Amino acid sequence: MGMFGAIDAAASGMTAERLRLDVIANNLANVNSTRTADGGPYRRQMVVFAPRSPNATFGQVLAASFEAGSGVRVVGIVKDSSPFKTVYDPKHPDANAEGYVSMPNVNVVAEMVDMMTATRAYEANVTAVNAAKGMATKALEIGR
Repeated sequence: MGMFGAIDAAASGMTAERLRLDVIANNLANVNSTRTADGGPYRRQMVVFAPRSPNATFGQVLAASFEAGSGVRVVGIVKDSSPFKTVYDPKHPDANAEGYVSMPNVNVVAEMVDMMTATRAYEANVTAVNAAKGMATKALEIGR
C-alpha cells in the first residue's frame, strides 16, 4: 500500500466514525422520546461497518482473505431490537391502561462509552493521516 492508500484507508475510518458519532448523538437526543412517527418509543440505532475492498467477493470478505488495510465502509444503520424499558407514570400521556410508559431502549452510559470509543478511533485515524503526511514530507526532503 502506498502513501495515498494509507491516507485513503484512514480517511474512510474517519468518515465512518463521524457517522457513528452522529448516530450516537441522535440516540442521546431521543433518550426520552416516547412517541415517534412510526408509533411507539424511539428505538436505538447502531452503525454497521464492513471492510472496504472493491475487488473482494462475498466469500473472501467472510474468510477475511482480501487485501488488508483497504479501509472501512458503512453498510447500514440498524435498529436495536432489545426490549423497551417500562416506567410507571400514570399521568404520562403515553401511559397504557395500567399506567406504564414504554421508554426508549437507549442506555445513556452505554452511549457515552460508545461515543468515547468512536472519538478515540477517529483520533487514531487522524494520527495515521498525520504520520503518512510526515513520511511524505521526509521523503521529499531526501531529494534536496
